Amino acid sequence: MLLLGLLLLTLLAGAHLLWHKWQLRSLHLPPLVPGFLHLLQPNLPLYLLGLTQKLGPVYRLRLGLRGQSAPSPPPPRWEGGLPSRLTSCFDPPPDVVVLNSKRTIEEAMIRKWVDFAGRPQTPSYQLVSQHDQDLSLGDYSLLWKAHKKLTRSALLLGLRSSTEPLVEQLTQEFCERMRAQAGAPVAIQKEFSFLTCAIICHLTFGDKEDTLVHAFHDCVQDLMKTWEHWSIQILDIVPFLRFLPNPGLWRLKQALENRDHMVEKQLRQHKESMVAGQWRDMMDYMLQRVGKPRVEEDHGQLLEGHVHMSVVDLFIGGTETTATTLSWAVAFLLHHPEIQRRLQEELDRELGPGASGSRIPYRDPARLPLLTATIAEVLRLRPVVPLALPHRTTRPSSILGYDIPEGTIVIPNLQGAHLDETVWERPHEFRPDRFLVPGASPRVLAFGCGARVCLGEPLARLELFVVLAQLLRAFTLRPPAGALPSLQPRTHCGVNLTVQPFQVQLQPRGAAAQALGQHP
Repeated sequence: MLLLGLLLLTLLAGAHLLWHKWQLRSLHLPPLVPGFLHLLQPNLPLYLLGLTQKLGPVYRLRLGLRGQSAPSPPPPRWEGGLPSRLTSCFDPPPDVVVLNSKRTIEEAMIRKWVDFAGRPQTPSYQLVSQHDQDLSLGDYSLLWKAHKKLTRSALLLGLRSSTEPLVEQLTQEFCERMRAQAGAPVAIQKEFSFLTCAIICHLTFGDKEDTLVHAFHDCVQDLMKTWEHWSIQILDIVPFLRFLPNPGLWRLKQALENRDHMVEKQLRQHKESMVAGQWRDMMDYMLQRVGKPRVEEDHGQLLEGHVHMSVVDLFIGGTETTATTLSWAVAFLLHHPEIQRRLQEELDRELGPGASGSRIPYRDPARLPLLTATIAEVLRLRPVVPLALPHRTTRPSSILGYDIPEGTIVIPNLQGAHLDETVWERPHEFRPDRFLVPGASPRVLAFGCGARVCLGEPLARLELFVVLAQLLRAFTLRPPAGALPSLQPRTHCGVNLTVQPFQVQLQPRGAAAQALGQHP
């Protein structure tokens, strides 16, 4: 009987695979890259870009992903005589479509955004989402759109008048702390990480003490470290492993419990103290806008859980990403002291010498064109999330004439698009001046585009502009003992393109340097 059962199972699997191929026979699909071990490549974005030389900017490959259906699957149906719930266990690893050029990414994410606005529900995504109420990882729906609108309003409208002064104030305090370490080697990545976490803490929870900032900073670090570990990422390749003993999975669940406990405590305190019609911070703003009847088309109701996950997204997406970009900027400027000198001359000319005085003209970036160009060049060369987060097609579509079936996972290779030799002159070189010629350089896609564009882009650009301006007004950046940092990212399969650890000496400039008896 056992042998007969195995034979029947094999026949069912073969029949289902043949049915799957027959369904795709009439489609004009992108070319397929052979093999299954692409994720083992040490620098995946550049490897994917290299494949375009033979296959063009759009192609398919197999990453071994399974079980990535939408969170609410349709009722069981029969496919070729087989019930879908039974045959799903025989599904081949789905083809993942990779987009490697600005043209294809913008065609999918902007011109056909509805078709590509979905998000695959991988095992690792479902682990960190709370009842599918997450914004970054949640699948596309009308309720998701309302959630996005709520979070964007909190960022752009709820604290419109206080965000810029707050960022300037916290950055000034950061520079004062750095001045106390003048001349000593500083692990600048960690300092940037605390600064960006403090900004998110103040915007989200109000004026809070340093202990809360440190607690949330440690929580984010622990969560990212455990989520990006291979023992968790492999669940997206071989999902059934989640049913086997996995110490990494246990650690992730513990980190998630800690995360949720900390956020729920803040939610409880805010509900007990907030005044209707007034908001002190983003959490107040969002709490007063959920749970109310809506006059729009019925798409469900925003609940407190959505505010919970908005806060999580703000910390996960708004701390390490910005801190990493700032670290990359410092690393490039250490390699290019002539650019640093020109930036300081621009700042002194426009704002006056010294680390204080004129406010940073964030709303008038034309006054600091080289600073604006330098930020654009850092984002071009080192987009922190180089492959973005994967998309999923919500209905059949096409790109460059190729058919893209519904439910296809789509990966936009942002870094690959930024290094396309047909678009950028000498793309691998750090050349901010390429952005000083009006219309000469295309738009940088570091924050994505379309419906899934990073909601924190305005805040991140504000932080990059203000922090780099104040840092370069106050200090000259020097490599300790001439030891330049590596410009090669850390080789791991995580989401972020992180810089290898390095140190920098911050030499005070102007009046501060004279007070310390140093040369500016």
